[in-house]
Amino acid sequence: MDNFFTDRELSWLSFNYRVLQEAKDKTVPLIERIRFLGIYSNNRDEFYRVRVAYLKRLENIQKKTNFTKVNTASEILPEIISTIEAQEKEFNATLLQLLNELKQRKIILVNEKELNKKQDLFIKDFYRSKLEQYLFPIMLDNIRDDQFLKDGSIYLAIELVGTKKEYAILKVPHKELGRFIILPIDKRQKYFMLLDDVIRCNLEEIFSKSKYHSFNAYTIKITRDAELDFDNNDVSKTFFEQIKESIGKRKKGAPVRFVYDATMPKAMLSSIIKKLNIQHHDTQKGGARYHNLRDLMSFPVFSKQYVYKSLTPRIHNKIDKTKKLIDSVREKDILFHFPYHDFSTVISLLKEASFDPDVKEIKITLYRLASYSNIINSLVNAARNGKEVSVLLEAQARFDEEANLNLVNKLQSENVKILPLIKGFKIHTKIFVVKRKENNNYKYYSYIGTGNFNESTAKLYTDLGLLTANQHIGKELNQVFNLIESRFVKPKFKHLILSPFDTRKHYLKLIENEIKNAKSGKEAWIILKMNSLSDKELTQKLYQASQAGVKIDLIIRGICILKPGIEGLSENIRVRSIIDRFLEHSRIFVFSNNGQKKAYISSADWMVRNLDNRIEVATPIYNKALVDEIVDILMIQINDNQKARIIDADHSNQYFKKGKDKIRSQITIYDYYKNKE
Repeated sequence: MDNFFTDRELSWLSFNYRVLQEAKDKTVPLIERIRFLGIYSNNRDEFYRVRVAYLKRLENIQKKTNFTKVNTASEILPEIISTIEAQEKEFNATLLQLLNELKQRKIILVNEKELNKKQDLFIKDFYRSKLEQYLFPIMLDNIRDDQFLKDGSIYLAIELVGTKKEYAILKVPHKELGRFIILPIDKRQKYFMLLDDVIRCNLEEIFSKSKYHSFNAYTIKITRDAELDFDNNDVSKTFFEQIKESIGKRKKGAPVRFVYDATMPKAMLSSIIKKLNIQHHDTQKGGARYHNLRDLMSFPVFSKQYVYKSLTPRIHNKIDKTKKLIDSVREKDILFHFPYHDFSTVISLLKEASFDPDVKEIKITLYRLASYSNIINSLVNAARNGKEVSVLLEAQARFDEEANLNLVNKLQSENVKILPLIKGFKIHTKIFVVKRKENNNYKYYSYIGTGNFNESTAKLYTDLGLLTANQHIGKELNQVFNLIESRFVKPKFKHLILSPFDTRKHYLKLIENEIKNAKSGKEAWIILKMNSLSDKELTQKLYQASQAGVKIDLIIRGICILKPGIEGLSENIRVRSIIDRFLEHSRIFVFSNNGQKKAYISSADWMVRNLDNRIEVATPIYNKALVDEIVDILMIQINDNQKARIIDADHSNQYFKKGKDKIRSQITIYDYYKNKE
């Protein structure tokens, strides 16, 4: 049966290639294409930190056990590396092409050897006034910690030539100063330089008081295993303390990938990898002059003509500006679709609740937040106004753990109640409940979303969020918080679907219902939209539905292990993937139900971790008009013939190009909501 599933790692690499396709697409504005290269690079780094690291750990288990999955890891890793290397060649060729296109538009990248006198003076001044304070070279011989190189940082390995050759390591302060330095305009031409080369330009001054007379610098970078390891036997520390300790260990995790400038002298490279104990050959990769090209995500805007035209978020047409927001919610469910709708409305509701004298409690789950969060400000203000505020701040949100732990301390200092974490189960759901006293009774006003309470990503990620005064949903959401506090006393729900208890069997039941309807000659179809589909049991059920004649449309951004279009297995299944200016992030599930459509939105993809190892909530959409709106949106995406790729078993990533009219779904959806006003 495994032959009927695409390998999840190769499927993910196919997704990242779709990101690379955007960088190659000449219909995309030039600077946006460069930024897509940054996204591709960032994705690849995370893939190494998480997935390649995981497979390497499985390989290591082979030395101690006959664990059956090890052989799979050993077999797939070479194919993964081969696929990445092939993509990397396209990446490098695309970067050179885009730099050439910039040059044709008089935007020119220069290195330390190409500066004119005016530019050289500017760079020397920049070094003294801004850069010098951040530079601390360390002689290689003086390094005592073989985990000296930190994940996510860029370093210059410097060859120092005097009476003999010696080596130094210098960290590039790109996080403090940015990677791109814009030089003075000269003859109407714009110039920029990478910070790495600014340092190269000033090596003589950096080492002016030393015995060396010439210098050569080569970029190096390490990627480390990002897994957090917990000591389950240590009962002396709280879970928060264990997470904090594990974050420190992660920074020194096992090397997964060490990349370096391939022009580095062999003797120098040998000294570095020996000193830093990077012994495994498969972790070493020679490459081009520059690394850490995820910084291209922050490529400067030299001209607005080279970036996407702004799409101003719309104020939802169901929001009456003359009323309190809570009054609008009381009248009718409101379904937001970000970034087409303005996320500030959600913040405004929390802000309104924070000083509403009738609001008694606010409970919320938080996963990833903006660096400056008005969500947090609203919660703090509510606590200061005497509300009982309870927050589940998931300190296990990968790569956001440290920021979240810092926020825990801030919230606790403001008398916000921090709900306990559940070891082994991430709280991934995106919900809040406002409890308000009305006519001597308590009423719940609730929000369930597919994405984070993050005003930054809400401008870039497509997500749905339901604001509702439905008391059945409100009471059940309140029970979710009780579940968290009571340490897994399972509630009984009639409306919400809750992982890890009910989600899998609920969706299996819904698919089975479509199978029965198809066999009875009734209307039977399914439309599913999610980030990833990697659960084999649900995939097998979709195959069964296809074999029964159920028409299935999937819109999957990332991993998809299902193989569509196979005769006798999946010929009734179509899969699309949309990569465009916004990151498709919403999870939506619609079932025909013989014409009485059932629609759900959720924080959970169809992955084992979301179904079995996380607290996730899906809500039914009861308002028929909102169900129809959701189907409208999904049909626009299914018919996208500009940015949709056809997902097949061969990872071909061919664009879907059928239809007379051009349909670019993200623009069409924006116009859809604009017309509703």
